[in-house]
Amino acid sequence: MSGGSDEEWQDTLHRFGEAVNMTAGELEKWLGTEQSREVGQKNGGGESTGHTSGRRIVTLLRTRDAELSDADLAHMRKVTGYVRRHLAQRPDSDVSGTRWRHSLMNWGHDPEK
Repeated sequence: MSGGSDEEWQDTLHRFGEAVNMTAGELEKWLGTEQSREVGQKNGGGESTGHTSGRRIVTLLRTRDAELSDADLAHMRKVTGYVRRHLAQRPDSDVSGTRWRHSLMNWGHDPEK
């Protein structure tokens, strides 16, 4: 376990677990699709911020809680905040094949689960 109080640490893990509803395997498979690479704001290397985050989330999901660093916990908080903000912008129509859903999935959350 890293810095911060045990309560903060547990709260971060809990919120991350609520926000990320895809397994590491599901997310990894999704990140390999064309739809995954087509959405999101691109960073300097041509990969979107969400796609980069998704790769890190796969690693986080496969990391034992006791091995998480302060940087890992900070990224978990970033993911939780993104998912919360993005869910608040849910379109009124069917979201199945939308860029909105695909962007959320890059961050480990499938709103159709």
